[in-house]
Amino acid sequence: MRSEKNRELNPREGQLRRGYTTGTCAAAAAKAAAMLALGEEIKEIVVDTPKGIPLVLDLLDCRTSPKRASCAVQKDSGDDPDITNGILVYAEVELMESECAEILLEGGKGVGRVTLPGLACPVGQAAINPVPQKMIRQMVSQAFAKLGYEGGARVTISIPEGENLAKRTYNPRLGIEGGLSVLGTSGIVEPMSEQALIDTIKVEMDVRKALGAEYLVLTPGNYGETFLKEHFADKDFYSVKCSNFIGESLDYAEGQDFKGILFVGHIGKLVKVAGGIMNTHSKYADARMEILSAHAARFGAEPELIEALLNSVTTDNAYEVLETYSTELKEQVIKSLMDKIEFHLKSRTHQHMEIGAIMFSNKHGYLGKTSEVDHILEKL
Repeated sequence: MRSEKNRELNPREGQLRRGYTTGTCAAAAAKAAAMLALGEEIKEIVVDTPKGIPLVLDLLDCRTSPKRASCAVQKDSGDDPDITNGILVYAEVELMESECAEILLEGGKGVGRVTLPGLACPVGQAAINPVPQKMIRQMVSQAFAKLGYEGGARVTISIPEGENLAKRTYNPRLGIEGGLSVLGTSGIVEPMSEQALIDTIKVEMDVRKALGAEYLVLTPGNYGETFLKEHFADKDFYSVKCSNFIGESLDYAEGQDFKGILFVGHIGKLVKVAGGIMNTHSKYADARMEILSAHAARFGAEPELIEALLNSVTTDNAYEVLETYSTELKEQVIKSLMDKIEFHLKSRTHQHMEIGAIMFSNKHGYLGKTSEVDHILEKL
Protein backbone atom coordinates (compact mmCIF):
# COMPACT_ATOMS: atom_id res chain seq x y z
CA MET A 1 0.00 0.00 0.00
CA ARG A 2 2.81 2.39 0.89
CA SER A 3 4.58 1.84 -2.43
CA GLU A 4 1.31 2.56 -4.27
CA LYS A 5 1.04 5.94 -2.58
CA ASN A 6 4.67 6.95 -2.78
CA ARG A 7 5.76 6.15 -6.29
CA GLU A 8 8.78 8.47 -6.01
CA LEU A 9 10.39 5.89 -3.71
CA ASN A 10 10.07 3.08 -6.24
CA PRO A 11 13.25 2.35 -8.18
CA ARG A 12 13.73 2.45 -11.87
CA GLU A 13 14.86 -0.83 -13.33
CA GLY A 14 18.16 -1.89 -11.82
CA GLN A 15 18.04 0.68 -8.99
CA LEU A 16 17.49 0.23 -5.26
CA ARG A 17 14.30 1.34 -3.54
CA ARG A 18 14.46 4.51 -1.48
CA GLY A 19 12.97 4.94 1.97
CA TYR A 20 12.41 7.73 4.47
CA THR A 21 14.33 8.83 7.54
CA THR A 22 13.55 8.80 11.24
CA GLY A 23 13.27 12.59 10.89
CA THR A 24 10.52 12.21 8.31
CA CYS A 25 8.72 9.70 10.53
CA ALA A 26 8.92 12.07 13.51
CA ALA A 27 7.67 15.04 11.48
CA ALA A 28 4.80 13.04 10.01
CA ALA A 29 3.77 11.64 13.39
CA ALA A 30 3.98 15.11 14.96
CA LYS A 31 1.80 16.68 12.25
CA ALA A 32 -0.73 13.89 12.60
CA ALA A 33 -0.76 14.08 16.41
CA ALA A 34 -1.35 17.84 16.17
CA MET A 35 -4.36 17.27 13.94
CA LEU A 36 -5.68 14.47 16.15
CA ALA A 37 -5.35 16.71 19.22
CA LEU A 38 -7.52 19.27 17.43
CA GLY A 39 -10.25 16.74 16.76
CA GLU A 40 -9.45 15.60 13.23
CA GLU A 41 -10.07 11.95 12.42
CA ILE A 42 -7.29 10.75 10.12
CA LYS A 43 -5.61 7.46 9.26
CA GLU A 44 -2.78 8.79 7.09
CA ILE A 45 -0.78 11.98 6.81
CA VAL A 46 0.99 13.95 4.09
CA VAL A 47 4.49 15.10 5.01
CA ASP A 48 6.80 17.35 3.00
CA THR A 49 10.46 16.33 2.85
CA PRO A 50 13.42 18.70 2.30
CA LYS A 51 14.22 16.78 -0.88
CA GLY A 52 10.94 18.05 -2.31
CA ILE A 53 9.22 14.66 -2.29
CA PRO A 54 5.87 14.66 -0.47
CA LEU A 55 4.94 11.37 1.17
CA VAL A 56 1.65 9.89 2.32
CA LEU A 57 2.29 7.79 5.41
CA ASP A 58 0.03 5.50 7.41
CA LEU A 59 -0.65 6.21 11.08
CA LEU A 60 -0.46 3.56 13.79
CA ASP A 61 -1.50 3.36 17.44
CA CYS A 62 -3.43 6.64 17.44
CA ARG A 63 -4.55 7.82 20.90
CA THR A 64 -6.42 10.97 21.91
CA SER A 65 -7.44 12.70 25.11
CA PRO A 66 -8.44 16.31 25.82
CA LYS A 67 -5.84 18.66 24.30
CA ARG A 68 -3.44 15.77 23.74
CA ALA A 69 -2.85 13.08 21.13
CA SER A 70 -0.17 10.65 20.05
CA CYS A 71 0.45 8.35 17.11
CA ALA A 72 3.25 6.48 15.38
CA VAL A 73 4.72 6.19 11.89
CA GLN A 74 6.67 3.12 10.85
CA LYS A 75 10.16 3.65 9.46
CA ASP A 76 10.82 2.31 5.97
CA SER A 77 14.49 2.31 4.99
CA GLY A 78 13.89 1.05 1.47
CA ASP A 79 16.76 -1.16 0.31
CA ASP A 80 19.28 0.47 2.66
CA PRO A 81 20.61 -2.04 5.25
CA ASP A 82 19.50 0.03 8.23
CA ILE A 83 18.82 -1.52 11.64
CA THR A 84 16.06 1.05 12.23
CA ASN A 85 13.96 -0.32 9.38
CA GLY A 86 10.46 -1.12 10.61
CA ILE A 87 10.69 0.67 13.96
CA LEU A 88 7.85 2.85 15.20
CA VAL A 89 8.56 6.54 15.72
CA TYR A 90 6.00 8.19 18.01
CA ALA A 91 5.00 11.80 18.50
CA GLU A 92 2.84 13.15 21.29
CA VAL A 93 1.42 16.66 20.98
CA GLU A 94 0.09 18.53 24.00
CA LEU A 95 -1.75 21.75 23.17
CA MET A 96 -0.79 24.78 25.27
CA GLU A 97 -3.11 27.69 24.67
CA SER A 98 -1.24 30.85 25.63
CA GLU A 99 -0.13 34.14 24.16
CA CYS A 100 3.08 32.47 23.05
CA ALA A 101 2.57 30.16 20.07
CA GLU A 102 5.88 28.40 20.65
CA ILE A 103 6.34 24.79 19.65
CA LEU A 104 8.49 23.09 22.27
CA LEU A 105 10.30 19.97 21.14
CA GLU A 106 11.50 17.23 23.47
CA GLY A 107 12.95 13.75 23.23
CA GLY A 108 11.16 10.96 25.03
CA LYS A 109 11.83 7.27 25.59
CA GLY A 110 14.33 5.76 23.18
CA VAL A 111 15.61 9.06 21.81
CA GLY A 112 19.25 9.55 22.78
CA ARG A 113 20.63 12.47 24.71
CA VAL A 114 23.89 14.22 23.81
CA THR A 115 26.65 14.06 26.43
CA LEU A 116 29.73 15.14 24.45
CA PRO A 117 30.47 18.30 22.43
CA GLY A 118 31.05 18.36 18.69
CA LEU A 119 27.70 16.99 17.53
CA ALA A 120 24.91 18.80 15.73
CA CYS A 121 22.94 19.13 18.97
CA PRO A 122 24.23 20.84 22.15
CA VAL A 123 25.23 18.79 25.19
CA GLY A 124 22.21 17.91 27.28
CA GLN A 125 19.68 18.07 24.47
CA ALA A 126 17.82 15.25 22.79
CA ALA A 127 19.63 13.89 19.74
CA ILE A 128 17.13 15.29 17.26
CA ASN A 129 19.24 16.82 14.51
CA PRO A 130 18.60 20.35 13.18
CA VAL A 131 16.88 19.39 9.93
CA PRO A 132 14.40 17.00 11.61
CA GLN A 133 13.77 19.66 14.27
CA LYS A 134 12.89 22.14 11.54
CA MET A 135 10.71 19.58 9.76
CA ILE A 136 8.79 18.73 12.93
CA ARG A 137 8.07 22.38 13.73
CA GLN A 138 7.09 23.13 10.14
CA MET A 139 4.71 20.18 9.93
CA VAL A 140 3.07 20.98 13.28
CA SER A 141 2.72 24.64 12.28
CA GLN A 142 1.20 23.52 8.97
CA ALA A 143 -1.39 21.44 10.83
CA PHE A 144 -2.23 24.28 13.20
CA ALA A 145 -2.60 26.78 10.37
CA LYS A 146 -4.89 24.44 8.45
CA LEU A 147 -7.15 23.98 11.48
CA GLY A 148 -7.02 27.58 12.72
CA TYR A 149 -5.21 26.93 15.99
CA GLU A 150 -3.02 29.81 17.17
CA GLY A 151 -1.65 28.50 20.47
CA GLY A 152 1.52 26.67 21.35
CA ALA A 153 2.31 23.02 21.87
CA ARG A 154 4.72 20.59 23.43
CA VAL A 155 5.91 17.89 21.01
CA THR A 156 7.62 14.77 22.40
CA ILE A 157 9.28 12.31 20.05
CA SER A 158 9.89 8.78 21.28
CA ILE A 159 11.15 5.51 19.82
CA PRO A 160 10.22 2.55 22.06
CA GLU A 161 12.89 0.26 20.57
CA GLY A 162 15.50 3.01 20.50
CA GLU A 163 17.46 2.23 23.66
CA ASN A 164 18.16 -1.38 22.68
CA LEU A 165 18.87 -0.62 19.01
CA ALA A 166 21.25 2.20 19.91
CA LYS A 167 23.65 -0.34 21.41
CA ARG A 168 24.23 -1.64 17.87
CA THR A 169 25.04 1.81 16.49
CA TYR A 170 27.86 4.33 16.87
CA ASN A 171 25.82 6.38 19.36
CA PRO A 172 27.52 5.11 22.54
CA ARG A 173 30.92 5.97 21.02
CA LEU A 174 29.67 9.44 20.11
CA GLY A 175 28.42 10.21 23.59
CA ILE A 176 24.73 9.84 22.72
CA GLU A 177 23.16 7.94 25.59
CA GLY A 178 19.84 6.24 26.06
CA GLY A 179 18.64 5.82 22.54
CA LEU A 180 18.78 6.55 18.84
CA SER A 181 19.30 9.81 17.02
CA VAL A 182 16.53 11.34 14.93
CA LEU A 183 18.32 11.96 11.65
CA GLY A 184 17.92 12.99 8.05
CA THR A 185 18.98 15.95 5.97
CA SER A 186 16.86 15.23 2.90
CA GLY A 187 14.09 13.27 4.59
CA ILE A 188 14.67 10.46 2.12
CA VAL A 189 16.88 7.42 2.70
CA GLU A 190 19.04 6.90 -0.35
CA PRO A 191 20.30 3.30 -0.40
CA MET A 192 23.92 4.41 -0.20
CA SER A 193 25.17 2.88 3.01
CA GLU A 194 28.78 3.78 2.21
CA GLN A 195 28.05 7.50 2.35
CA ALA A 196 26.14 7.05 5.60
CA LEU A 197 29.15 5.29 7.10
CA ILE A 198 31.55 8.00 5.91
CA ASP A 199 29.30 10.63 7.48
CA THR A 200 29.34 8.70 10.77
CA ILE A 201 33.14 8.53 10.72
CA LYS A 202 33.27 12.30 10.21
CA VAL A 203 30.91 12.88 13.12
CA GLU A 204 33.08 10.75 15.40
CA MET A 205 36.15 12.72 14.33
CA ASP A 206 34.25 15.96 15.03
CA VAL A 207 33.56 14.75 18.56
CA ARG A 208 37.26 14.02 19.16
CA LYS A 209 38.16 17.46 17.81
CA ALA A 210 35.59 19.18 20.01
CA LEU A 211 37.05 17.38 23.02
CA GLY A 212 40.44 18.90 22.24
CA ALA A 213 42.18 16.02 20.48
CA GLU A 214 45.01 17.06 18.16
CA TYR A 215 46.05 13.53 17.21
CA LEU A 216 43.84 10.65 16.10
CA VAL A 217 44.18 6.89 16.22
CA LEU A 218 42.44 5.35 13.22
CA THR A 219 41.73 1.65 12.78
CA PRO A 220 39.86 0.01 9.91
CA GLY A 221 37.86 -2.12 12.32
CA ASN A 222 37.62 -4.38 15.34
CA TYR A 223 40.95 -6.11 14.71
CA GLY A 224 42.79 -2.83 15.17
CA GLU A 225 40.94 -2.05 18.38
CA THR A 226 41.78 -5.49 19.74
CA PHE A 227 45.45 -5.06 18.83
CA LEU A 228 45.56 -1.70 20.63
CA LYS A 229 44.05 -3.16 23.79
CA GLU A 230 46.47 -6.08 23.79
CA HIS A 231 49.66 -4.15 23.00
CA PHE A 232 48.98 -0.76 24.57
CA ALA A 233 47.04 -1.76 27.66
CA ASP A 234 48.82 0.90 29.70
CA LYS A 235 47.65 3.71 27.40
CA ASP A 236 44.16 5.16 27.15
CA PHE A 237 43.80 5.35 23.38
CA TYR A 238 40.47 6.22 21.79
CA SER A 239 40.36 4.91 18.24
CA VAL A 240 38.04 5.96 15.46
CA LYS A 241 37.00 3.15 13.13
CA CYS A 242 37.48 4.30 9.55
CA SER A 243 36.38 1.03 7.93
CA ASN A 244 37.65 0.85 4.33
CA PHE A 245 37.58 4.61 3.89
CA ILE A 246 41.25 5.43 4.43
CA GLY A 247 41.35 8.26 1.90
CA GLU A 248 38.14 9.94 3.00
CA SER A 249 39.24 9.79 6.64
CA LEU A 250 42.61 11.34 5.82
CA ASP A 251 40.98 14.08 3.76
CA TYR A 252 38.60 14.99 6.55
CA ALA A 253 41.28 14.88 9.25
CA GLU A 254 43.43 17.24 7.20
CA GLY A 255 40.48 19.57 6.65
CA GLN A 256 39.78 19.61 10.39
CA ASP A 257 43.40 20.58 11.13
CA PHE A 258 44.35 17.56 13.19
CA LYS A 259 48.10 17.56 13.74
CA GLY A 260 48.68 13.87 13.28
CA ILE A 261 47.26 10.39 12.78
CA LEU A 262 48.34 6.95 13.88
CA PHE A 263 46.95 4.16 11.69
CA VAL A 264 46.78 0.73 13.27
CA GLY A 265 45.81 -1.83 10.69
CA HIS A 266 45.91 -5.48 9.71
CA ILE A 267 48.35 -6.46 6.98
CA GLY A 268 45.42 -7.33 4.73
CA LYS A 269 44.34 -3.67 4.73
CA LEU A 270 47.66 -1.86 4.91
CA VAL A 271 49.28 -3.83 2.09
CA LYS A 272 46.68 -2.23 -0.18
CA VAL A 273 47.65 1.22 1.12
CA ALA A 274 51.25 0.40 0.16
CA GLY A 275 49.93 0.27 -3.40
CA GLY A 276 48.17 3.62 -3.09
CA ILE A 277 44.71 2.03 -2.67
CA MET A 278 42.76 4.34 -0.39
CA ASN A 279 39.44 2.49 -0.36
CA THR A 280 40.38 -0.99 0.78
CA HIS A 281 37.06 -2.71 0.07
CA SER A 282 37.64 -5.75 -2.11
CA LYS A 283 35.03 -4.63 -4.63
CA TYR A 284 37.26 -1.69 -5.57
CA ALA A 285 40.67 -3.32 -5.54
CA ASP A 286 42.41 -6.43 -4.31
CA ALA A 287 46.07 -6.34 -5.28
CA ARG A 288 47.47 -7.62 -2.00
CA MET A 289 49.45 -10.51 -3.43
CA GLU A 290 50.64 -8.49 -6.43
CA ILE A 291 51.93 -5.74 -4.13
CA LEU A 292 53.66 -8.23 -1.83
CA SER A 293 55.17 -10.00 -4.82
CA ALA A 294 56.47 -6.75 -6.29
CA HIS A 295 58.23 -5.87 -3.05
CA ALA A 296 59.67 -9.35 -2.79
CA ALA A 297 60.92 -9.15 -6.38
CA ARG A 298 62.59 -5.84 -5.54
CA PHE A 299 64.90 -7.74 -3.17
CA GLY A 300 65.68 -10.59 -5.52
CA ALA A 301 62.92 -13.11 -4.83
CA GLU A 302 63.11 -16.09 -7.16
CA PRO A 303 60.25 -16.89 -9.56
CA GLU A 304 59.16 -19.85 -7.40
CA LEU A 305 58.71 -17.60 -4.38
CA ILE A 306 56.81 -14.98 -6.37
CA GLU A 307 54.56 -17.71 -7.73
CA ALA A 308 53.90 -18.95 -4.18
CA LEU A 309 53.07 -15.42 -3.02
CA LEU A 310 50.68 -14.85 -5.91
CA ASN A 311 48.94 -18.12 -5.12
CA SER A 312 48.54 -17.31 -1.42
CA VAL A 313 44.93 -17.04 -0.26
CA THR A 314 45.53 -14.66 2.65
CA THR A 315 48.18 -12.17 3.64
CA ASP A 316 48.91 -14.28 6.73
CA ASN A 317 49.63 -17.16 4.40
CA ALA A 318 51.85 -14.95 2.21
CA TYR A 319 53.74 -13.75 5.30
CA GLU A 320 54.42 -17.37 6.26
CA VAL A 321 55.69 -18.08 2.74
CA LEU A 322 58.15 -15.19 3.08
CA GLU A 323 59.23 -16.24 6.56
CA THR A 324 59.85 -19.83 5.47
CA TYR A 325 61.86 -18.70 2.48
CA SER A 326 64.11 -16.18 4.26
CA THR A 327 63.86 -14.17 7.45
CA GLU A 328 66.09 -11.51 5.93
CA LEU A 329 63.91 -11.18 2.83
CA LYS A 330 60.77 -11.06 4.97
CA GLU A 331 62.18 -8.17 7.00
CA GLN A 332 63.24 -6.33 3.84
CA VAL A 333 59.75 -6.71 2.35
CA ILE A 334 58.02 -5.50 5.52
CA LYS A 335 60.34 -2.48 5.75
CA SER A 336 59.73 -1.69 2.09
CA LEU A 337 55.96 -1.97 2.57
CA MET A 338 56.03 0.36 5.57
CA ASP A 339 58.02 2.94 3.59
CA LYS A 340 55.44 2.91 0.81
CA ILE A 341 52.55 3.05 3.27
CA GLU A 342 54.12 6.13 4.83
CA PHE A 343 54.68 7.66 1.39
CA HIS A 344 51.07 7.26 0.30
CA LEU A 345 49.56 8.39 3.61
CA LYS A 346 51.70 11.52 3.62
CA SER A 347 51.03 12.19 -0.04
CA ARG A 348 47.28 12.02 0.54
CA THR A 349 47.54 14.70 3.22
CA HIS A 350 49.96 16.86 1.19
CA GLN A 351 52.73 16.48 3.80
CA HIS A 352 50.65 18.62 6.21
CA MET A 353 50.31 16.08 9.01
CA GLU A 354 52.42 13.78 11.10
CA ILE A 355 51.39 10.27 10.10
CA GLY A 356 52.42 6.91 11.43
CA ALA A 357 51.23 3.38 10.75
CA ILE A 358 51.52 0.14 12.67
CA MET A 359 50.90 -3.09 10.77
CA PHE A 360 49.98 -6.35 12.48
CA SER A 361 48.65 -9.81 11.81
CA ASN A 362 46.07 -11.57 13.96
CA LYS A 363 48.17 -14.71 13.70
CA HIS A 364 51.68 -13.27 13.90
CA GLY A 365 51.18 -10.10 15.93
CA TYR A 366 53.18 -6.94 15.38
CA LEU A 367 54.84 -6.78 11.94
CA GLY A 368 56.20 -3.29 11.40
CA LYS A 369 55.86 0.46 11.80
CA THR A 370 56.65 3.66 9.92
CA SER A 371 59.25 6.23 10.91
CA GLU A 372 57.09 8.64 12.94
CA VAL A 373 55.19 6.13 15.07
CA ASP A 374 57.22 6.56 18.26
CA HIS A 375 56.97 10.35 18.06
CA ILE A 376 53.19 10.21 17.56
CA LEU A 377 52.80 7.70 20.41
CA GLU A 378 54.46 10.26 22.69
CA LYS A 379 51.98 12.91 21.54
CA LEU A 380 49.03 10.58 22.08
